[in-house]
Amino acid sequence: MTGVWGYRLSIDSGFRALGAGPIGFAGGEEFAIRRGMDIPRFHLAFPVRDLAEARAFYGTLLGCPEGRSSAAWIDFDFHGHQIVAHLAPEEIGRAATSPVDGHEVPVRHFGAILAPAVWAALAARLTAAGTRFVIEPHTRFKGEAGEQSTMFFLDPSGNALEFKAF
Repeated sequence: MTGVWGYRLSIDSGFRALGAGPIGFAGGEEFAIRRGMDIPRFHLAFPVRDLAEARAFYGTLLGCPEGRSSAAWIDFDFHGHQIVAHLAPEEIGRAATSPVDGHEVPVRHFGAILAPAVWAALAARLTAAGTRFVIEPHTRFKGEAGEQSTMFFLDPSGNALEFKAF
């Protein structure tokens, strides 16, 4: 079955990605959606200062398959969702933060909730690549409702990303 952006989708009993991409998701292969559920996928557009940097960060480092592109934007498949990096250097900049569990969390951010093993593999990959974390990979709310592993980092244009696992 072909998805909204031309990516191949597969119905599966689990809610997981198929294939062996660099951080445990498809990397251009098939994506699975929960059987019997039509899960809406989001679309997010954000500014970047340089498309080559965005392509290297989202495509190479994070392993997001690239979709359509032009001289002004690039579509990426972000764990089954469509994100679009738009060339708009005048729009980039660091956003405000908010205190959460002793850390200053970037208010404007996006990311994904991953399986714990996939989250750990991503944290190791980012650390090995020399990523400067805004909030280092760690587990917050330990022993409480909402316990989660989380990490925050910025793309080359200063857009904040959070990846977490429950």
